[in-house]
Amino acid sequence: MANTKTASTDSATKSSYRDTLKSMDTEEHIDLAFYRPIGYMWACLAKRLGVTPNAITIASIFLGIGAGVMFYFPQMWMNVIGMLLLIWANSFDSADGQLARMTKQYSRLGRILDGLSGDLWFAAIYVAICLRENVTSEFFSAHPWVIWAVAVVTGMCHAKQASAADYYRQFHLYFLKGEEGSELESCSELRKRLDTLSWSKDFWKKLTLTVYTNYTANQEVLTPSMQALRATLRKRFPSGTIPAGFREAFRRKSLPLMKYTNILSFNWRVIALFTALFLRMPWLYFAFELTVLNILLVYMIVRHERICRSFTKELENGKY
Repeated sequence: MANTKTASTDSATKSSYRDTLKSMDTEEHIDLAFYRPIGYMWACLAKRLGVTPNAITIASIFLGIGAGVMFYFPQMWMNVIGMLLLIWANSFDSADGQLARMTKQYSRLGRILDGLSGDLWFAAIYVAICLRENVTSEFFSAHPWVIWAVAVVTGMCHAKQASAADYYRQFHLYFLKGEEGSELESCSELRKRLDTLSWSKDFWKKLTLTVYTNYTANQEVLTPSMQALRATLRKRFPSGTIPAGFREAFRRKSLPLMKYTNILSFNWRVIALFTALFLRMPWLYFAFELTVLNILLVYMIVRHERICRSFTKELENGKY
């Protein structure tokens, strides 16, 4: 009887853990092996203490910025502390989403904060690398503007890479789980909601929605063929009920790209960053983002747009 009860408890725990994941299609191996289990423990503790997902996200911001500060110093032991802080920050970044799914505390503010947290981590890291290279590198000391120019361009590329990766994951989740399982938004719909808000009466709500609308607009600009497919789907299925056959067909085509969206996210960036720090050449991290990750981004956009065009053509020809 005791063994049966224990087995039942273990099964319920595993089921609860699985429920905090977005989907097995979009999860990365490193996350599943490391960050998600740790994030789940943080989420369970936060739920017990009444801590909200947004509070965890804000805590992760301070941890990530602290990591960036530690990367300024050339001493390796301080860099290692920074690495541990960044790992801790990302475990919180995992926990906030898992807690939101566990407690159904979804909010647009939470989604904005979640994206902003990573931007602030890496902004601190970029500044630290620039200041460090201007002090420790003979070349950058003589030409201090070079590393700052490289950092600005890299930051712009980083924003595009992370935004595209997030958008493709949400589009995949839309076909896998439907609207309730995805955070996919439409810029036109968001603008309609913006028009109903007043700056004088709804200042914070309108500010939040404005930021989110601009973020979504930038995602849509990168994906014209995806937008054409979405428009065709709305026209063909005005009720929003897309046939299961179409959903599964798109999922199969989109699934191979999910590994690339994961590379453009956190873990592989951090592997490159830590490697550059251990080699005592932090500037190599910028080189990695500007070359490897940009090539990957272009490849992913071209391939995904091709997939969207093929499905749009099939819909226009009466298939599904």
